[in-house]
Amino acid sequence: MSQEKVDKYKAEKANRKKNIKKQKLQNALHKCVIGVIGLALIGWIGYSAYNTYQTNRPVDEIQIDYSAVDELPQELSQAREAEAAETPAE
Repeated sequence: MSQEKVDKYKAEKANRKKNIKKQKLQNALHKCVIGVIGLALIGWIGYSAYNTYQTNRPVDEIQIDYSAVDELPQELSQAREAEAAETPAE
């Protein structure tokens, strides 16, 4: 081997632990980024599916009977008149 190759090998050997640590850190970072992107994609798909399901569901119509509210003033006035008729005038 030439001296150049020997020097290169020694430099690689001297930095081997540092390079392996750097590669492990990069691999972990890549896995985390891919995991976050995957979770975001799954969340978006789930939200879209739920939204589609909700928009396609039939809407329940509710009817409210306001007749009791409309008749309340009339019933109160009748009750007042009846009460006034029951109490003797002084």
